[in-house]
Amino acid sequence: MLKKISLIFIWAVMIPAFHAAAQTRRSDQVLSAELTRFRLMTERDTLHLREYLSGELVYIHSNALTENAEEHIRAISNGKIIYQRMDRKQAKVRLYGRTAIVNGEIQVSGLLNNTPFDVFMLYTAVYRKKKGNWQLINWQSTRRTA
Repeated sequence: MLKKISLIFIWAVMIPAFHAAAQTRRSDQVLSAELTRFRLMTERDTLHLREYLSGELVYIHSNALTENAEEHIRAISNGKIIYQRMDRKQAKVRLYGRTAIVNGEIQVSGLLNNTPFDVFMLYTAVYRKKKGNWQLINWQSTRRTA
């Protein structure tokens, strides 16, 4: 009887610990994919950037410009928007199965139609895991004073 109680106790303590570790690992994967996406955007590597964007992407910039995946890639590849720096300050991930919602703060600088910008933004990003990759399905950002 004592052995059964010990096993139940161990199970009750260990399962939540394993679950928390798995959640942390998945959150880290989402944040890593996001940083990779930011790097690809600053490098204008649209070939590899496609892997991180869902075909259903809705990308809403802080100036209210709204793009789908192809428009976003085209704007980066043709130099309409040039991201020079994307410096994430903080981010929090919430996981819901194969969907992740990230709320964060980011400093972004670059050129939009050859006009320099340097903005501090709050953002919400929604990712969906597809074929083993976390893909951005929605982005919305709001300018904020630093």
